[in-house]
Amino acid sequence: MVFLFREHRGFVIKAVVRDDRPAPGFSRRLSRPHCSRDDPGQHPGTWDAVYWPLDHAAWNGWTPTDLVFPFFLFAMGAAVPVALARRRGVPRLVRRHVLRRAVLLFGLGLLLNAIEAKPPIVWSAFPILGVLQRIAIVYVVVAWLTERTSRRTQIVVAATSLLAYWAAMTLVPVPGAGAGVLTPDGNLATFIDRWALGRHLSHGTWESEGLLSTVPAIATALCGVLAGDWLMTPGSTSHRSGVLWIAGAAATLVGLLWDRAFPINKNLWTSSFTLFTAGLATQLLAVCHWVLDVHRWRRWSASFVAFGRNPLAAYFLSVGLDSILTRTTLNTQPDVSLKWALYWRAFGWWAASCCDAEFASLLYAITYVALWAVVMVAMYRKRVFVGI
Repeated sequence: MVFLFREHRGFVIKAVVRDDRPAPGFSRRLSRPHCSRDDPGQHPGTWDAVYWPLDHAAWNGWTPTDLVFPFFLFAMGAAVPVALARRRGVPRLVRRHVLRRAVLLFGLGLLLNAIEAKPPIVWSAFPILGVLQRIAIVYVVVAWLTERTSRRTQIVVAATSLLAYWAAMTLVPVPGAGAGVLTPDGNLATFIDRWALGRHLSHGTWESEGLLSTVPAIATALCGVLAGDWLMTPGSTSHRSGVLWIAGAAATLVGLLWDRAFPINKNLWTSSFTLFTAGLATQLLAVCHWVLDVHRWRRWSASFVAFGRNPLAAYFLSVGLDSILTRTTLNTQPDVSLKWALYWRAFGWWAASCCDAEFASLLYAITYVALWAVVMVAMYRKRVFVGI
């Protein structure tokens, strides 16, 4: 039973009273991808001191931090068919719901770009794309494919997009650079972004969530759709977990092998990166399904579920607050940000001297995540969920 507390321009805040009866056709097995979405943002005390697993790879290669975004897209793909199921009887409602959600996500992404921008905002170079914008685009495409095509077609679309992207990035010559150049400024994806977006790029001369690289990101979400569909098929639950894990391991292996010809690269979202991360996400989903749904070991998952039920709020609010703390300076010391002051006074002055600067920065990050965990758990217990 849902009580609507507030609705304004499609943005909805709901307080939900628990009802254990599943909706027709709904499988609780797909309520578990939340465990892979528990990341309110990576916010160390200072980016000058970060342990390598908690930072993104400089270019080629990967770190655990590079898995967060593809895991989120994978989980979104797994949830899309279930989310649209209750509206499937009225196609016009499905289209309206999908388009409204995508527009709001894109708009929130632009707002976040504005919050993160250094004042004064230079509108002629204001970045148009970003994380939420990519999620919006992927969501529209995957929702359309889920509603209009068969699973076989979706497999063909995912495979074709990865192969076509590989061919385009390695064979199509870029003016001034040539074919197969995969540097930040010389690759085909950057060339298309510059042509289409001009100066509106998040990294000045290139875009990490660009237009062409969104194509393989769609394949990431489609892998989630296929994994979620597999878990919903009739049969032994433990058997489904095992088969899903093996499929994920195979995809991970193929991604690692493909890395030799087309390097794993998050910023370019290369085909090898897509298969590698989708494979790891599939294995994690299989483990979560086996632990949470087959054996029902669920006590440890409360905080993960809390983040998973409010992923948009967790991401937007944590990133937004971090940006505000970074942009706000002290009246007595205009060159010192409020974030630096909090970090140094709470952790930096003692942890950096007793251990190292990376440890102090990590303590700040853990504390920041823990504070948002308290907020998300409180919202979950009060059945307050922010959605669009």
